[in-house]
Amino acid sequence: MPVPIRRLCVALTLCCALLAGSAAYGASATTTSTKDTAAVQVLPAADTPSPTTSAERQKFAKTRFVANAALAAGATYQWIVKPWKAGKFKKGAHGRKLTLVKAGLAGAFAYNRLKAAVRNAQGDPLLSKALAPLNAGIQSLKDLPAKLRKGDQNAAGSFDDIINKVKDAGKSAGAPVQNKVPSASQLRSGS
Repeated sequence: MPVPIRRLCVALTLCCALLAGSAAYGASATTTSTKDTAAVQVLPAADTPSPTTSAERQKFAKTRFVANAALAAGATYQWIVKPWKAGKFKKGAHGRKLTLVKAGLAGAFAYNRLKAAVRNAQGDPLLSKALAPLNAGIQSLKDLPAKLRKGDQNAAGSFDDIINKVKDAGKSAGAPVQNKVPSASQLRSGS
């Protein structure tokens, strides 16, 4: 079976590129020999990133905190608070099962992002002090799906309260948080 000339040209080009690349790499590395006539290859030193200053780490910590808290707040508002205010969690409500599934996903996502925001806040002294009293409240959000299934009307309200407290803590530390609704792929992946 004859091979088309186009495939041969592509294969030849790729082989030449690989050989040229490996030859260029071999020329840049130095070879030293020892008394045992064993060759030792010394690789060229790679550029290492310089450590960031504490001010940069704090700035990035605030930025990551704002991003994670904003995603948590957006998911909470879109899929927990709005349906809760519309009464879609009540027993017998139209579309309750789907609303509960969406709220469960949003709750897990928001919990994950809030935990990440707390980790980010630890890089900034002011944010870590502001969020310290909220850790117990964030931990209590794990039980949201079970409470919603049972018809607990206060569960969504407590989630909303914790989100608002996190937003207030960020605002008091100079990192204002605004709602950012996550995409469906972000909800599925959890980050």
